[in-house]
Amino acid sequence: MALSPSSNNDKAAGRVLLPLTINPTRYDITLTPDLTNFTFAGVVTVELQTTANVSTSNIVMHAKELCFSHASYIVKGGTAENEKHEAEEISVNFKSTTVSFGFTNPLPPSSTLLLTISYSGFLNNQMAGFYRSSYTNIHGETKIMASTQFESLDARRAFPCWDEPARKAVFGVTLIVPKELDAFSNMPELSHKTLEGGKKKELTFLDTPIMSTYLLAFVVGEFDYVQAQTAHGVLVRVYTPPGKSDAGVFALHCATKSLDAYDDFFGIPYPLPKLDMVAIPEFAAGAMENWGLVTYREVDLLIDPTKASNSQKQRVCTVVTHELAHQWFGNLVTMTWWDDLWLNEGFASWAENWAADVLYPQWSMWDQFTTGHMSSAMRLDALKSSHPIQVPIHHAEEVEEVFDAISYCKGGSVVKMIRAVLGMKAFQKGLGNYMKKHAYGNTETFDLWKAWEDSSGLPVQEMMASWTEQMGFPLVTVTDEKWESDKVTLTLAQEWFLSDGSPLSTEEKEKKWCVPILTCTEEGTQQDMIFMREKTATVTVPLSKGGWVKLNAGQDVPMRVKLTSTMIDRLSEGIKAKTLPPADRAALLTDAYALVKAGKMQPEGLIKLLSNYKHEDNYIVWESISEILGGLDAVMLDDPVMSKNFEALAKKIVLGLLGEVGWEAKSDDGHLDVLLRGMMIGLLSTFCYDDASVASEALKRFRAFQADHSDMKSLPSDMRSSVFKIVLKNGGAKEFEEVKDYFDQASDNAERKHVLSSLGHAPDAKLKTATLEWAISGNIKLQDFFYPMGGVRSSSCEGRNIAWTFLKQNFSAINAMVGNANASLMDAVIVSCAGGFCSNEKADEIEAFFKANPVPRSSRKIQQTLENMRSNAKFFASLQNSDLKSAEFWSSV
Repeated sequence: MALSPSSNNDKAAGRVLLPLTINPTRYDITLTPDLTNFTFAGVVTVELQTTANVSTSNIVMHAKELCFSHASYIVKGGTAENEKHEAEEISVNFKSTTVSFGFTNPLPPSSTLLLTISYSGFLNNQMAGFYRSSYTNIHGETKIMASTQFESLDARRAFPCWDEPARKAVFGVTLIVPKELDAFSNMPELSHKTLEGGKKKELTFLDTPIMSTYLLAFVVGEFDYVQAQTAHGVLVRVYTPPGKSDAGVFALHCATKSLDAYDDFFGIPYPLPKLDMVAIPEFAAGAMENWGLVTYREVDLLIDPTKASNSQKQRVCTVVTHELAHQWFGNLVTMTWWDDLWLNEGFASWAENWAADVLYPQWSMWDQFTTGHMSSAMRLDALKSSHPIQVPIHHAEEVEEVFDAISYCKGGSVVKMIRAVLGMKAFQKGLGNYMKKHAYGNTETFDLWKAWEDSSGLPVQEMMASWTEQMGFPLVTVTDEKWESDKVTLTLAQEWFLSDGSPLSTEEKEKKWCVPILTCTEEGTQQDMIFMREKTATVTVPLSKGGWVKLNAGQDVPMRVKLTSTMIDRLSEGIKAKTLPPADRAALLTDAYALVKAGKMQPEGLIKLLSNYKHEDNYIVWESISEILGGLDAVMLDDPVMSKNFEALAKKIVLGLLGEVGWEAKSDDGHLDVLLRGMMIGLLSTFCYDDASVASEALKRFRAFQADHSDMKSLPSDMRSSVFKIVLKNGGAKEFEEVKDYFDQASDNAERKHVLSSLGHAPDAKLKTATLEWAISGNIKLQDFFYPMGGVRSSSCEGRNIAWTFLKQNFSAINAMVGNANASLMDAVIVSCAGGFCSNEKADEIEAFFKANPVPRSSRKIQQTLENMRSNAKFFASLQNSDLKSAEFWSSV
């Protein structure tokens, strides 16, 4: 039987869903994994409700890579309760990933059925469904464990089911495993029984709450753990590889504190009796929010207390707070369908920063948000190959292409904007009411808008439609200004911003957003806020002592701003004196860089604006400076003369920062100071690796580290990758082997990643090729094998060509490695090997290659990569036609 397009309403039209005449209410699943033969045996009993209008003798469920041996059902209650109806036909549809069980007679209407299915499956190595990972135990032996990754569409790889987010049910799980192994699921154990023969045990777990299939999880393997109880009474455990329980302590602290913070914020206690967090040796994403059993990449959960860098601690904290936000937003209240994925990921991207800021206010997470999440969102959303936050999804498989910076980062940016507009009180009240009303149910975006409208009295639906239902964001241009002694009056115009400045059609020129206009002056952020609903608006800002005014104060709105030269001149005083807040200082640069790329500002203006930041020492602002230096460097590589002149300027800027910050940690360093030093040494590895003093210092520290890998003073983790790069760039085969050897000596994945990201920077072409061959040799886990490719590609002009040639020559082998794995892995390979070029000719070549070698699940990523490339080609041409081509210009800055 074919799948049926839904026809509930216009929004749902075209969705391919399983028939709505049969609905699951409960699954009882028994699984017996075989970790030697990489298979599992399964029996599932599903309680089903048929509707009054059911008229079929078939039951259709989702299933993928499963083999079926038997299926039957009984009707619960009534006179024939014990009569078993055997399936006469079992047919699998590989294309639609479904199985159909055909019975002799039509299914009884308005009845409760108990459908029992026996089947088997494979513990694959693709990090999807019920899959296997390898790890090394405390005796140095290679062992196998099994775990799950079901989002979005892979619960069907572990058991036949209705694998759609709105088809919620209760799950009872039983696992039969070797007696020496640990096993756990979403809920605590109900019973623990040793089976006959004494070699296996049967673990049955308490029933889950009603939830979506993609949130079910189970793990089988050897683990140590640390545990603590939250102030509100929830037991939290962090499971680690044997012998590494100390590495779970930091994540445990973040989890217990943030779980209580979310309890208070939402006004609804965490609904499960326990929360487990597990480090998985092989994991495609960063983490997965399975209700009560959150799974993570090892590097995103475990912190070596003696080696961990500040950036790694921040990463672990924000991944933990992101996943725990999902325990409410996504798990307790779930989107009805994948087109509202942003309700899960956008909110969690906002909440991860909120909770991290509660735990560690000194980290300035909201300032970091503007140069991190928001910048990522705007880079992608300025492309015509972007998509709306609320993107139509017809076939569920399409959702794999929208787990991107739009759903996560733009979604989070829009939530941040709403909070700024509503104020925290109405924002929080609306969220609490939304959670209470829709607990254990499914929602669409308008349900959230309605909750905020009720709590604030503002027309949220009307305000927000332009931000979530259309792609892109506005450029707000100051078209006129009138400065007076006590105020300034600005005339504003908005238009759709595109990264390459492409001319807009008549229809595209009409696009508009409801833009909150927030301003700040030397006196601080102005309380009055206007909404720019039309193409133009006028705003008057009071000034008590002349001075400057900045639009989009605090960067609460995801938009670009084009200021007048007078405004920039006035703001230069706020930049130099640092009276303009860090996020706003950073934004002036990123806006200017985007405007230059789009041809809406002269390149010379950007370089001159940079000169105002000579004495800048704030990490947030340097995130923007670093992004611009890196972007200009990549684009100018194809013009050796211009590139050399730019690199001389960049070197001067970075060495200036080195003079301020230094190599050595200081006793009064804060979190952001440590991050800044790490960033600075990264910039040294790009622009100053050939400086004699830099090269000498890096080599000295590298040699000390070689002599003693526990020497954290000579080579802290924050600078390790960058020092490896400097040594590699100045070295040869000897240094290449020394860095590579550390991969096998390193104690954890975070340390191995330093090698993976740096090795491709060895200057010799043969060593670059050797790096790429190592990447696909099988010696690097699939979750990480693209990192060396990105290192080669980003190392130089030659590196770009070597990486692209390697992908073309080895495409079949790479595709076989990741073809059935999470689509994000192939996306990463494509960006790592084919990204970075700045010519239309190369874009045409890459486009032709992927037409001849299609990768349907990565088609959107390929489109975006090509558009970026062509945008950079246009940018490169504009630089060549500017004063930046002349030596006189560079000597003047």
